[in-house]
Amino acid sequence: MARRKTHRQRRPPAPRSRRPAGPAPSHSPPDSGGTSQPSSADLRQEYHYVITDLKRIGLTAAAMFALLAVLALTLT
Repeated sequence: MARRKTHRQRRPPAPRSRRPAGPAPSHSPPDSGGTSQPSSADLRQEYHYVITDLKRIGLTAAAMFALLAVLALTLT
């Protein structure tokens, strides 16, 4: 039996933002000669959610390993 084709309506393309033709403005402060590394306090503030996610993943993995161990002991 042949499949019935359905016609989809086309959505208009999303409007694109236009940038000026000139050089891009620099948002970074002037370089002091060397490469500057962000401080650990800045990184901690910006990526605070990563630590909590890693803890949650570790806890889930530990629970799964414990469940596997319990199932292995009870099924054998």
